[in-house]
This record gives sequence, C-alpha cells and structure tokens, in this order.
Amino acid sequence: MKEKIFPLILIIIDFLSAVPYAVSGDYKKSIYWVAAAVLNICVTF
Repeated sequence: MKEKIFPLILIIIDFLSAVPYAVSGDYKKSIYWVAAAVLNICVTF
C-alpha cells in the first residue's frame, strides 16, 4: 500500500481542484480536473 500513497494524494488533489471551478461556474475546467482524477484512478488501480 505504500506505493499507492502518492497517487492517492494526487487523486484527492485533482478532485479538490475541481471544486472551486464548479462553484464559480467554470464547468470545463471542473470536468478537466475530474477527468484527470479518473484517469489517475484507472492507471493506479
């Protein structure tokens, strides 16, 4: 599990990066960050 700590932190940061864009109404950037998180999930697991 140690080798997955950094990817998990990165995935969390990606999801958290999407929140301010969604709140401000910039849905394209919000979708970008969610997609980056999903891509990291697919690659990691």
